[in-house]
Amino acid sequence: MIEINRIRENSNEIIERLSIKNFDSKEIITEILELDQQKREIQVKSDALLNQRNSISKEIGNLFKSGQAELANKKKEETVSLNTDIQDLKEKFNAIDSKLTDLLYQLPNTPHSDVPKGKTPEDNITIFEKGEIKKLHDKAKPHWELASEFDLIDFDLGVKITGAGFPVYKGKGAKLQRALINFFLDEAENSGYKEVIPPLLVNEASGYGTGQLPDKEGQMYHATEDNFYLIPTAEVPVTNIFRDVIIKKEDFPQKLTAYTPCFRREAGSYGKDVRGLNRLHQFDKVEIVQVQHPDSSYEALEGMIEHVKSLLEKLELPYRILKLCGGDLGFTAAITYDFEVYSIAQERWLEVSSVSNFETYQANRLKLRFKNEDGKTQLAHTLNGSALALPRIVAALLENNQTENGIKIPKALVPYTRFETI
Repeated sequence: MIEINRIRENSNEIIERLSIKNFDSKEIITEILELDQQKREIQVKSDALLNQRNSISKEIGNLFKSGQAELANKKKEETVSLNTDIQDLKEKFNAIDSKLTDLLYQLPNTPHSDVPKGKTPEDNITIFEKGEIKKLHDKAKPHWELASEFDLIDFDLGVKITGAGFPVYKGKGAKLQRALINFFLDEAENSGYKEVIPPLLVNEASGYGTGQLPDKEGQMYHATEDNFYLIPTAEVPVTNIFRDVIIKKEDFPQKLTAYTPCFRREAGSYGKDVRGLNRLHQFDKVEIVQVQHPDSSYEALEGMIEHVKSLLEKLELPYRILKLCGGDLGFTAAITYDFEVYSIAQERWLEVSSVSNFETYQANRLKLRFKNEDGKTQLAHTLNGSALALPRIVAALLENNQTENGIKIPKALVPYTRFETI
């Protein structure tokens, strides 16, 4: 959530920066400023009445002490109307504050100055590419056919048990999945991340804290009776560990990693691009999250990018990094870099990770702060990244490493799978 003082002081700049996300914020910001002014005026009136009441209360106390009970009781009658006026102002203040908060929730994060203009994914900028795109043998197959041939993943059984987008992993397919999870967690630990196992359901406050609510409400599975949401990513519960926390400056950075299943409704997704593992409603992912001092967050972002690069290079997958344009940038992110691996059998790039800096946007919602050198509280910066999402990694590993005699396992994974081929 954008800080209200930033909107007061830099409204024109914020309107201009949000236009890079193709978001017209002028009307909302005008209303926010009007409500903010009303709220502050009410606060001034309320404070004046409270001071007046306190002054009369002291006077009443002195009158009683001096034996002037009759005059004291008359003064008490004055406070009755004051209390009514104070209560009326409080109700008006709360109503305006609620409406103001709702409007602030509607504003996306302002993009970083490095975010390029653009409206669609085609306007994203490739900033790095590495790895050889090999030529496969003539009988090469997409991963959904390989999964069936080698009895690795049963998509039809998943449909029977639950529905489309909930596959069943079997045999070496299940072992490969578990191997990747352990590999990613070990690599994160080696990079200084502390592993946590968070809940898979979160409350509404957690959804608002990281910005999934109200923006992505329709994309999350909702357990309505208890008002819990199934997590779309471990980012949500892990970042909410720091909700309402004041971090000591010497405790920066906070670096956490978590493996969780993730649940997404993916409403409106259909067509050839969602076949097999390309888009699921339930999938596994290892996430990395950092809470950083504002002076260090962009250096930390570079470190997270290097971490994801190292994973893909150890898996021997051709990949590229995209800097997302304003139109493709997420609601809560200030800047995002997407990682894509190349699927040789499908002849297309598959997104496997997003690494983002949210600056103070989530921290403001979370009330995640630290005390600066002057002893004043200041908002921290939050960052997160997929390291990595498994479905498309598995798809690329199966497709890119297929031979006429089976599927090779990358050397880095063999200690985890305990087999070299499928």
